[in-house]
Amino acid sequence: MSVKILVVDDLQSELDLISHYLTEEGYTVVTAVNGAEALEKVQQNKPDAIVTDWMMPKMGGLDLTRKLRKNPETAGIPVVACTAKNRDVDRMWATKQGVEAYVTKPCTQQDLVSALRAVMK
Repeated sequence: MSVKILVVDDLQSELDLISHYLTEEGYTVVTAVNGAEALEKVQQNKPDAIVTDWMMPKMGGLDLTRKLRKNPETAGIPVVACTAKNRDVDRMWATKQGVEAYVTKPCTQQDLVSALRAVMK
């Protein structure tokens, strides 16, 4: 059975690139364009992990992570932030919100897959 990853980003080019990276590695990919849509997709698809952008309209990645952590059914889903925010304070804040791994854009396939493997162990 394939591992299912939910990728959340408001930019189609980023969704396409990250989806390509992950499908090339054998993952099944489901996508959403913001955190609100991602919450619906989590209920419908039960992903094994989530890769999310930080800054998006309607609901960003950190708000999404906080909502996931408050729900016992979704609290254990690993979250990888994939964002252009690259300061140490950003990483610290993301970790406090429940993000398990942090990859900065533009990300490489190797960095993203390594982060996913680390959080899914």
